[in-house]
Amino acid sequence: MANNKITDEEALAFHLEPTPGKFEVTATVPMTTQRDLSLAYSPGVAVPCVAIAENPETAYDYTNKGNLVAVISNGTAVLGLGNLGALGSKPVMEGKAVLFKRFADVNSIDIELDTEDPDEFCKAVRLMGPTFGGINLEDIKAPECFIIEQRLKEEMDIPVFHDDQHGTAVICAAGLINALHISGKKIEDVKIVLNGAGAAGIACLELLKAMGARHDNCIMCDTKGVIYQGRTEGMNQWKSAHAVKTDCRSLEDAMKGADVFLGVSVKGAVTQEMVASMADNPVIFAMANPDPEITPEEAREVRMDAIVATGRSDYPNQVNNVLGFPYLFRGALDINARAINDEMKIACAHALAALAREDVPDEVALAYGKSLSFGRDYIIPTPFDPRLIHRIPPAVAKAGMDTGAARRPIIDMEAYEIGLKSRMDPTASILRGLNARARAAQARMIFAEGDDPRVLRAAVTYQRSGLGKALVVGRSDDVKAKLEKAGLGDAARELEVINAANTSHLSTYKEFLFNRLQRKGFDRQDIHRLAARDRHVFAALMLAHGHGDGLVTGATRKSAHVLDRINHVFDADAAHGAAGITALLHKGRIVLIADTLVHEWPSDEDLATIAERAADVARHMGLEPRVAFVSFSTFGYPVSERATKMHMAPKVLERRGVDFEFEGEMTVDVALNTQAQAQYPFSRLTGPANILVVPARHSASISVKLMQEMGGATVIGPILAGVDKPIQIASTVSTANDILNMAVLASCEIG
Repeated sequence: MANNKITDEEALAFHLEPTPGKFEVTATVPMTTQRDLSLAYSPGVAVPCVAIAENPETAYDYTNKGNLVAVISNGTAVLGLGNLGALGSKPVMEGKAVLFKRFADVNSIDIELDTEDPDEFCKAVRLMGPTFGGINLEDIKAPECFIIEQRLKEEMDIPVFHDDQHGTAVICAAGLINALHISGKKIEDVKIVLNGAGAAGIACLELLKAMGARHDNCIMCDTKGVIYQGRTEGMNQWKSAHAVKTDCRSLEDAMKGADVFLGVSVKGAVTQEMVASMADNPVIFAMANPDPEITPEEAREVRMDAIVATGRSDYPNQVNNVLGFPYLFRGALDINARAINDEMKIACAHALAALAREDVPDEVALAYGKSLSFGRDYIIPTPFDPRLIHRIPPAVAKAGMDTGAARRPIIDMEAYEIGLKSRMDPTASILRGLNARARAAQARMIFAEGDDPRVLRAAVTYQRSGLGKALVVGRSDDVKAKLEKAGLGDAARELEVINAANTSHLSTYKEFLFNRLQRKGFDRQDIHRLAARDRHVFAALMLAHGHGDGLVTGATRKSAHVLDRINHVFDADAAHGAAGITALLHKGRIVLIADTLVHEWPSDEDLATIAERAADVARHMGLEPRVAFVSFSTFGYPVSERATKMHMAPKVLERRGVDFEFEGEMTVDVALNTQAQAQYPFSRLTGPANILVVPARHSASISVKLMQEMGGATVIGPILAGVDKPIQIASTVSTANDILNMAVLASCEIG
């Protein structure tokens, strides 16, 4: 397994930078002119206010209510940390809000209520009801969580969902459907034992009973043993509802002959002897976090026929709530639901189970670095399956409509599913795929600028994330001091620091460099200075001699200077077909711009080569290339000498017989806008371009920086393509994460 150790310092830095917290609010309407302000506020806002007052249902039309969920907690049961209080729970609630947005495009806001009184809590939430389309309760201790949820469900006309209870229950149910399918058993026949009579445990058992499990076949246990009829110690009304008539008094007794074990309790609660006593093909869902009641290895030592799931991502069959709550709310919000009922939860479970039985897309297998297919080690879909967004919400919405929970039923379900697909952010899956390939490659990555704290943090993350070995060029004492200052002092022992003064390869490097440069005006002294004192050259020499697999540099010097130094060692110039391609990621869209690094003023032949290099990069990223040669003219008008080469470059590609779409010359709006392209039916592009080849490096630089500063685009690159070895040049304004991304690209051998 990969080493994914996260230090306290890294976690704090993640929440601190670039701005404190994990999300911000952005406007969805223009707010630039006086007219915009008048429409958004006074006097224009009065019109929808009156409309909503006259017909409250129109709030879903004129406000964000229909796609807004509140994540609410009082912090009395934060993760596994206990009662941290309202403020202490805020990072978790912010994180939940981010997950809503990331996985289902649901807008969410976190609210932390500073009270442990259920009456005060319910009153506060109820009074906020008009603002939201749904309420997600989180990290509230039992039994108050039962009281709060039940009361709010009765008093509010929007979905109220306590994810700690029902989220776990839904995913558990999905996994159990498939586990029983594999073992050839029926839910109404199996004996189920649950250990852990808290919020999640009780919700799991209630949902399974709603799906057909028989009350008498289900035994619930807590810290005092079996919950049986007549027991008085440690009981409450929620436990009593699941008391059964049985002679079993301990978990060990209950496990004998059991078909299913569900654990939401503590590490080590289940022994191998208990597992051995279970029925044939036992199903064991050991969901305690961070450590399960029994590990899959321990269970299978005594029962090879066991089907095992846990709550951990480093084992197969993870029971992960993120598979449920985003999509449950997505479906509920899209029908303006009054509630999330049992039928909607069961529909979610069945849809998840059905998805796991289908062929797994290649991109999912790539992201996880292994082949996945339905079976004992794959009974629950993975959280990053791109089909979740358009498969689960429709099932939830349909169940809501069938049971009368919908205010606004969906008329065209096929159109709804198509619309859901467009909500997925392709950039996330692409970056995830690149990381998976990097992890599989296990490249020895050379980080040339070991005196920069950003580079050191990137190197530490690269190695600790299991992506490969980080080789840092620098002085050991300096690296150690900077790591300590960055709060990563323990990493000094992990990184391999390489200093030109101490390497045994320096004479070999110098001889190699002298042979390359002796007829370019460099004498032996020049060569010594370059090889021994210039870290960019030294790092490139390491790479050229196989003492590393990839190179990341450029964070401390301008890219033109760094490229010049790289060219002393490699043929990374225009004459040899190298090119720089920058990826812009913005609002779920990816566009590559080239050339941003190598060619100052490319000819039509150069432009064609740049297009080929960019197409290679696009395919490495999982994109099907669509190239547009962009200019200020479109297909010859207005006429300009400056646009001629952009007009000729497609003809060069025609002669070369390339296997990707290309067209030009055209303006940027035509290249990126399908409606604008419709004016030119002869165009060879079948959709918006995802590669823009621009006339010169200065126009490329302007475009990238404008999108970065004004548009807020994420920039990856420039990606150096067309060089024999993987070399990536970061920019001087790169963050540690940007540098890490460049290392990932280098290890994927893009270019």
